[in-house]
Amino acid sequence: MPTATDLLTPLRQYWGYDSFRPLQERIVRSLLERHDTCVVMPTGGGKSLCYQLPALALGQTAIVVSPLISLMQDQSAQLAQMGIPAALLNSTLSSDEQSSVMAKARRGEFRLLYLSPERLAQSSTISWLKNVPVSFFAIDEAHCISEWGHEFRPDYRQLSALRTHFPDCPIAAFTASATQRVRHDILHQLQMRQPHKYIASFHRANLQYMVKQCEPGTQMEMLLRALRRHAQSSVIVYAPTIARVEEVVTILGQQGVKALAYHGKMDASDRRANQERWMSDEVRVLVGTIAFGLGINKATVRAVIHLSLPRSIEQYYQESGRAGRDGEKAECILLWQKRDAGLLAHFNQQINDAAERDRAWQRYYNIRDFAESSVCRHLQICEHFGEKPKWKSCGVCDVCAPAPEWLSVPAAKRSKGKVHEPVFADASIRPSEIEEALDPELHEYLREWRRRIAKERGVAAFVVLHDTSLQEICHRQPSSLVEIRQIHGFGERKTETYGQSVLDALAQFRSGARVSIAQ
Repeated sequence: MPTATDLLTPLRQYWGYDSFRPLQERIVRSLLERHDTCVVMPTGGGKSLCYQLPALALGQTAIVVSPLISLMQDQSAQLAQMGIPAALLNSTLSSDEQSSVMAKARRGEFRLLYLSPERLAQSSTISWLKNVPVSFFAIDEAHCISEWGHEFRPDYRQLSALRTHFPDCPIAAFTASATQRVRHDILHQLQMRQPHKYIASFHRANLQYMVKQCEPGTQMEMLLRALRRHAQSSVIVYAPTIARVEEVVTILGQQGVKALAYHGKMDASDRRANQERWMSDEVRVLVGTIAFGLGINKATVRAVIHLSLPRSIEQYYQESGRAGRDGEKAECILLWQKRDAGLLAHFNQQINDAAERDRAWQRYYNIRDFAESSVCRHLQICEHFGEKPKWKSCGVCDVCAPAPEWLSVPAAKRSKGKVHEPVFADASIRPSEIEEALDPELHEYLREWRRRIAKERGVAAFVVLHDTSLQEICHRQPSSLVEIRQIHGFGERKTETYGQSVLDALAQFRSGARVSIAQ
């Protein structure tokens, strides 16, 4: 077994990190020791490293089951940038490309191979995989396997056959949002044998939950106030329908707030382009349906705002948890209306399967209780997932602390349904404590550098450099490759690939080069 030092060596070499986050090393060791493993870790906790590092260390091929093509593409691109051989196999590849990937996999050339659950359900895939040197199976978004999960996908049920076809291969399940009931169902469906279970705390202390029931005609004003507070920060706004997404984007534009849409009726290329413009900070506000967010790897989101009641506490926890992944303070704002409950009830009545309808109603009652309760929001979330905190008050949510002024001021006047320019209380707040200390011109110059490099290489901006790494460069302003190597996220390959370009960009900035903040 590798020693602690042995594990830190590849962690530094490939990922550019000096230490593990909580639970990561224990999870990595469980997989290296070939144990079945179940991991429940909040969004941003570093789940992907928990299977990527042992895949690298074991020297065979880990099969990663992922539900989203774009997520597979981003993760395999990231690994390639780090110098770790990885590939994906799905319908976006031509038949020749698929044949090439399959041949290389049989030769054991990949450390990680990403497949969809639909692909893995095919008998031909199982037959082919039996000729691949598989180290273990990693099931991402594992709550999708449970009918009690909020995102149940029937194709995930087929994964129960993995134990039959690959009896000697360990199986690892990863999810950010699973109740006790769903966790038990995951273990049962995957036929896990004496699994090691790692369940991180569901308490995200840096998130400030605020729930506001909006009177008719006031919701957009509340949204605008929230966005003004985060005028220089990345924000996600969730709307309940495609029509509402388009309407909100239009109204925000009329109010001088630039925003992008993301929903299922857009062309995939348009969705991807809008996501990338938001990821690279070209536009700060993205308004989307629940189709947006899975696998989003942006650490510096300062607010997630919901414009309707989510369908479940799990969904709300997962979506709101996309805020503050860098550990800095962030706001999770739920602006709901009475009619939301009626809409959810209507959806529930359309469900034909009696058992699924009962589950949907239970989720409905849970989220109604959450929104209408006068109990600490953090406590409600923790207890919903089976955690029993010793504290009763978080001191920061809208229940445990005085409501901020901007959330309680009277509504602005309106006529014929039009929102007039409101009076904004507490007009804006700075993005975060880290960003307060950064030179805004240098920060924007480096973001523009990252956008250009990403476009040239045809990858997402975060694949080139994470937000937190970009901030650290801006703060430390390294002057050599040795200093670049000390920046979190700069492993050997990333330093080799981008280090000199970063130094050149810093030198150009010092020589007077600038980019318009409005660009």
